[in-house]
Amino acid sequence: MRAVIAEDSLLLRIGVVKVLQMAGFEVAAEVADPEALLAAVEEHQPDIAVVDVRMPPDFRDEGVRAALVIRRQWPKTSVLLLSQYVEERYAADLLSADTAGVGYLLKQRVADVEEFVEALRQVAEGGTVLDPQVVSQLLVRRHSDPLDRLTAREREVLELMASGRSNAGIARELVISESAVAKHINSIMTKLDLPKTDADHRRVLAVLRFLGVARPE
Repeated sequence: MRAVIAEDSLLLRIGVVKVLQMAGFEVAAEVADPEALLAAVEEHQPDIAVVDVRMPPDFRDEGVRAALVIRRQWPKTSVLLLSQYVEERYAADLLSADTAGVGYLLKQRVADVEEFVEALRQVAEGGTVLDPQVVSQLLVRRHSDPLDRLTAREREVLELMASGRSNAGIARELVISESAVAKHINSIMTKLDLPKTDADHRRVLAVLRFLGVARPE
């Protein structure tokens, strides 16, 4: 299988090249920035691109953005992202496009050659590989999100609250009584752990939570 590597750290790039070659991969190109990565993928059409999350010029999410371009323009090329730290958002960005042929690993995994090679092969063959630490953090966040406690009906009520509907408006939309709406709202406030303050203020806090906006101090 053919691979392209994008890593700005020369030392790590040499290490990844050696590991891939030992595993039987043909390294078609090794580059240090996203522009060169996209050019290499277009030229060589590799089976897999191993991409650093942060690369020049700003060392933020250049690798992720390049990976999304690869998945869109060359869907047959699998992508394995390497990151220094756990950054679930980047994994989510990549997985939101397509889960086939996608991987996200911490760079420390490269040291375990056998495990790293297995992950490479799995991704190159169309599988999905996520670093255990990424999975753990996603699960912790998911289980700790109070919104997950809401029922389907309560989510509908909260969504209508977010659109500015009054209790009467929500009742008309859902064809239920206003007293039922009030019960749903009380349940929402309890499940979202919102303080018992002014009712209008609690509604605002609930909507902010629904929209993913930080709660005001």
